[in-house]
Amino acid sequence: MVFTVIQCIERLEIWLEAEAAIASGQSYMIDNRRLERANLAQVREQIKFWQRELTKAEATANGRSRRRTMRIVPRDL
Repeated sequence: MVFTVIQCIERLEIWLEAEAAIASGQSYMIDNRRLERANLAQVREQIKFWQRELTKAEATANGRSRRRTMRIVPRDL
């Protein structure tokens, strides 16, 4: 799926805010049970994903897409 630069920035900001919220109170203990609110590793994976998508979207917007077109001519030898 192709995302715009604005969409990528918005979603990246959401995940960065989620990471900050988790860092301030990710888990807590009640008696001998530990409870976690969210998985920090999954949030960081999403941050990396959106950073990559942002890089792709910016490259496409600047006319530097990674896609290349090649022409292959079949020949009968």
